Amino acid sequence: MNNKVLIIEDQESIRKFIKLALEKQSFKVVQASSGEEGIEKVISESPQVVVLDIMLPGIDGFKVCEILRKEYPNIGIIMLTALGQDIDKIKGLEFGADDYMVKPFNPLELSARINSIIRRMTLVSDSTSNILTSGPFKIDLDSKIAYKNDEILNLTPKEFFLLKVFIENMNKALSRDKLLDLVWGYNFVGDPKIVDVNVRRLRNKLEDSPSSPCYLETVWGMGYRWKED
Repeated sequence: MNNKVLIIEDQESIRKFIKLALEKQSFKVVQASSGEEGIEKVISESPQVVVLDIMLPGIDGFKVCEILRKEYPNIGIIMLTALGQDIDKIKGLEFGADDYMVKPFNPLELSARINSIIRRMTLVSDSTSNILTSGPFKIDLDSKIAYKNDEILNLTPKEFFLLKVFIENMNKALSRDKLLDLVWGYNFVGDPKIVDVNVRRLRNKLEDSPSSPCYLETVWGMGYRWKED
């Protein structure tokens, strides 16, 4: 893995602050000051993780996230949101972000979030079992591609790992806290709603009728369960 991070942030002082902090943690850092430049840098530099501000000149961070998630489904995306803007957090996750950070933030925490995403990408690719199956679903852990009825599912890295965890724990009720531990890591300190948002996104991509799921069931008062067809 290339350990390269792209920062898309229009405020130079913040961009330089993040760059310096990440370089101290041995990341290779690339910078962009607009959404358009950021997309060009993804094409030319192939970063593993993108740190993406919402408020950008030209196309905003939400649109950039949407474009990157469609064109580069395996890239990690962490969105930067303003303090108290909970709607931005949810909206960013809906557009395909893997995680978010609230400004102002501790750069060491950002580094930990980036490492968590990279580590989970590595765990998926290094798994000893190359193929997982359940009903019409198949997960290729080498290519990190999921299929339904042999058609490719356009999943984010977090959605892919979440689906992997569910299928590996078939018919087991998993609490939100357990899913946070397994998918986001034991040290995750963000909003637990991130689980519900990602499950809802995953259902929309997996289920024929997301409002009446056949596979990804809600266990009321606890969490979720993957039901074998």
